[in-house]
Amino acid sequence: MTYVITVSNEKGGVAKTTTTLSLGAALAEKGYQILLIDLDAQANLTLALGFEPGGAALTSSDILLENIPLENVWQKSDVERLDLVPSSQKMERAEQLLPIHLNYSTRLADAIQASHPTKYDFLLIDCPPALGAVTLNALNASDLLIVPTQAEYFSAYALRNMMTLVRKVRSENNPPLAYRILITMLDRRNRSHRTIQAQLENTFGDGLFKSIIEIDTKLRESPILGLPITKYKSNTRGSEQYRLLAQELVEYVKETNQQPT
Repeated sequence: MTYVITVSNEKGGVAKTTTTLSLGAALAEKGYQILLIDLDAQANLTLALGFEPGGAALTSSDILLENIPLENVWQKSDVERLDLVPSSQKMERAEQLLPIHLNYSTRLADAIQASHPTKYDFLLIDCPPALGAVTLNALNASDLLIVPTQAEYFSAYALRNMMTLVRKVRSENNPPLAYRILITMLDRRNRSHRTIQAQLENTFGDGLFKSIIEIDTKLRESPILGLPITKYKSNTRGSEQYRLLAQELVEYVKETNQQPT
């Protein structure tokens, strides 16, 4: 059984794409087969794996708008056990045109189900920084939503809209959808970061990953070389923290009996 994870936050700049790539690579390092799906028109995930946005004949927008099968679109990356469905600026059309289609909000879920991607243990979906039709498709297709969040006021405040969307998705199309919040880009020397971290822990409790991603300049450097942090600088703090997150995620999936073994 393939376990589907969406990584999303309405606010940009919270390490959403970094988390999708780094967590996917850490899971691949553990021996799991991983497919990353880039749904963002900025195509940062595509770039971060060394692909040229617009260079592929077929991209994620073709899955959503043209019902092209997943297996016709994914490409192998240079990272073992890590494949990619690339994106391009054509995803902007998907956001605009999806709502005119019948059952538009479940098109990605239908594509995943139709493709039976049993070769993959995990699918990780990187969303645009918006809560529109594309993100709705991702959530309707997912078992778990990961919300990367900085320990800063505006990032924490944006969680309100995300939780509203989670309730909507649960009530309409995907009742089992679970979520976990991931604190990213934490600076433990910053008192306001520590204060908001404590507030998030008090508010969300078990809805918060125990793993925390701290500030690491190497995480910003790795996409320039088209590599995840675990391949670029294997022994850095960022690499180790994403490995810990991968282990926590695997344990969570096993505990909820939806497990890649």
